Amino acid sequence: MSSDVSSDVTGRDGTSEAAGSRDYPVLPGLDTVRALGAFLVLATHVAFWSGGYSFTYLGTLLARLDVGVPLFFVLSGFLLSRPFLVRARLGRRPPELRSYLWKRGLRVLPVYWVAAVLAMAFLTDNAGAGFLGWVRALTLSDMYVMDRLPAGLTQMWSLATEIAFYVFLPLIMLGWNRAVRGSRTELRVLAMIVLSVAVTAVWVLSQPQWLVEHTPLYLQWLPTTLVWFVVGIALSEVHEHVLQAGGVDRVPDPGLFAAVVRLGRQPGVCWVLAGALFAIACTPLAGPPIFAPATPAQLLTKMLLYAGIGGLIVLGTTFADERGLYARVMAAPVLRHLGHISYGVFCIHILVLHLISHVSDWAQFGGYGWQRLAVTLLVSVAAAELLHFGIERPIQRLRGRRAGPSVSVTTV
Repeated sequence: MSSDVSSDVTGRDGTSEAAGSRDYPVLPGLDTVRALGAFLVLATHVAFWSGGYSFTYLGTLLARLDVGVPLFFVLSGFLLSRPFLVRARLGRRPPELRSYLWKRGLRVLPVYWVAAVLAMAFLTDNAGAGFLGWVRALTLSDMYVMDRLPAGLTQMWSLATEIAFYVFLPLIMLGWNRAVRGSRTELRVLAMIVLSVAVTAVWVLSQPQWLVEHTPLYLQWLPTTLVWFVVGIALSEVHEHVLQAGGVDRVPDPGLFAAVVRLGRQPGVCWVLAGALFAIACTPLAGPPIFAPATPAQLLTKMLLYAGIGGLIVLGTTFADERGLYARVMAAPVLRHLGHISYGVFCIHILVLHLISHVSDWAQFGGYGWQRLAVTLLVSVAAAELLHFGIERPIQRLRGRRAGPSVSVTTV
């Protein structure tokens, strides 16, 4: 799943365009979280192709490695909301809409289009797509009108959902900034999380009344995963509150934000709690691993468990003591670089799995899990390096250019 998490001030690679500024502090550990998300998604898809999914606990665990997707979405909510939160607190206009969308498009579309063209042109399963099939693929609109995605692009539902989040984010943040300002900010933020849970619950629980054969992929649309993004926005609000207070040692205590910060200062505890939630997600409470539809209640349980997992990992990485071992490890250059190229890994790895099956005797669902994982990992990383240095980095030089006058979102 995708995973673009950059903002108009924070690139997909996690670096800040105003690096070192008070408004947008660089949080290097989040690059490593992004890498973790991408490689978890790669691993679960390798397990699927190898026939590793099953109704055993191990088979379900392999299926649940799709927890990398909520990591991406929580990161997106956290990083993309920062400019809106900071500008609102300073009494300034929010980011210009055209500039914001231009940068978002430059960040995610070129590499995606490379993957889409390769998939549509060279995979035989897409041979009969026709003109409209190509249009849908290039515009990421398949899941809104079809009941499946093109071969080689099946993971792109999350990118389409993330782009929907980009489009609605200015409106979401307009409502957010108006809703949480004033007295009892902590309770207001909690209420916004509860509201997002309600939206997700209503959407998921109402699906059986909608679903018929050959319907679009409603359960992969934005409302299903909205709570993941909102958890990220809430963490960004807490982080901004800490900055405004002058640091973690000055957050008023007692209080909800203070409790969240104290938990975040203990990344080991955050990971243990995330691991416990993951273990629960590997039980039937969160539905079967595959080939059998989850009930609406099971799907909702999985969404909420994943929201907790993603939130805890981002929380522990954001507030960890930068002098501590955890923060130093998460900021290691090699791990950060894997985060920088993670979008390419995400976009290309399904195509690599198709290629491996084509050139080897490793048939789909035919085993060879560890071998398939090693080859997929090496080839995907190599391809992602080429995409990063050949496309992603050069095209970012256009981020400051846009045609025509800019349009500002209504002042908050």
